[in-house]
Amino acid sequence: MSEKQTEVAILAGGCFWGVEEILRAVPGVLDTDVGYTGGWLEHPVYDDTHDSASGHAEAVRIVFDPTVLSFESLLENWFFRLHDPTTLNRQGNDVGTQYRSSIFYTTPEQRETAEIVKARVAQSGLWKRPITTEIAPEATWWTAEGEHQDFLQKNPYGYNCHYMR
Repeated sequence: MSEKQTEVAILAGGCFWGVEEILRAVPGVLDTDVGYTGGWLEHPVYDDTHDSASGHAEAVRIVFDPTVLSFESLLENWFFRLHDPTTLNRQGNDVGTQYRSSIFYTTPEQRETAEIVKARVAQSGLWKRPITTEIAPEATWWTAEGEHQDFLQKNPYGYNCHYMR
């Protein structure tokens, strides 16, 4: 019996609670972890990410099976549809650099795929304004505090501004 293949994607699209909740149900997603990445402060906690105090984005680290879900499909069919990638440093009422739209690629192939998908989405007509999603190399990952993991599973009526478009 062979071991299951896995790949890691790191995506930021606003508040990590809603991004995680949508992505956890995608066929091929094996695990999700919410955390902070892309900033300069070491060992950040939730309060450190607000008011651009750490430079970190709230993000989701997704472990997925690429034989079931390609990185391209994850981006095009899920990531670019579960948030508004045209609002710089904002999702709904959440404002700040911690809510930016970002793809933190883990391989050169992911970078190339992200650039292609971003361009295709920009040309698709789904969004009327320019895409502001940044594509950046993965940075140090800081897992968020336990109360933020699986937040909307534990708090089904909790705040969520994410939905599929």
